[in-house]
Amino acid sequence: MTYCLGIKTNEGLVGLADTRITSGSETTTSKKVYTVNKPKHSFFIMTSGLRSVRDKAITYFNEVIEEEDDSFDKLYKAANKFSEQVKRVAKEDRANLEESGFKFNLYAIVGGQLQRDEEPKLFLLYPEGNWIEVGYSTPFVIIGNTGFGHPILRRSITCNETLEYALRSAFLSFDATRLSANDVGYPLDTVILRKDTYKIIEHRFDEKELEHISEYWNESLRNSINHMPADALDQALFPTDITPIKLTS
Repeated sequence: MTYCLGIKTNEGLVGLADTRITSGSETTTSKKVYTVNKPKHSFFIMTSGLRSVRDKAITYFNEVIEEEDDSFDKLYKAANKFSEQVKRVAKEDRANLEESGFKFNLYAIVGGQLQRDEEPKLFLLYPEGNWIEVGYSTPFVIIGNTGFGHPILRRSITCNETLEYALRSAFLSFDATRLSANDVGYPLDTVILRKDTYKIIEHRFDEKELEHISEYWNESLRNSINHMPADALDQALFPTDITPIKLTS
């Protein structure tokens, strides 16, 4: 499984992806973020699904980038070209995969800003090759293991957040998923794209670099529970006028 997350705010984009690859009892790591950085032309693609399908689609798309990238002046055009490669791989491999009991299930998050985009864009691409744009009403999208990291983002993220705040929330959503699912884990790849800079900043973190944040968050949650204004709960279920009954033999 995978955990990939894209967040869009008024300041730009945050992307985050785990690197764990699980095959049977074997666990390896593999980068799930593909980036293109050129003057006034920066975008990234994060993927979730069968590794063979992902690698083939990215290989095909890399050839497209070598030949046609300069013709892309809006991000949706690059997203359309990547979707064409996904459809190409599906046409070549879907039948054989399904005969072997596998499902063709490549999802992708495409984010970036090209020279004619007024602001950074974020798209969710489906295995069928169609896509939707992520807007400000729900300014984030997850692919892969979506359940465990979703609640913290629902509570914390709006389009008005700083990129620093969005990155911290993104990490907490990953951390919640990592603790709950053994097929998601470090190292952690992150990308930041600030509006109108056309420069993606990438960094890979290992667990030792970030474990103190996880420990701080765990302790903060425990302290917050102890200091909750929970009188309504306590008064209803822990009344003070009930005396424990002592049983005698």
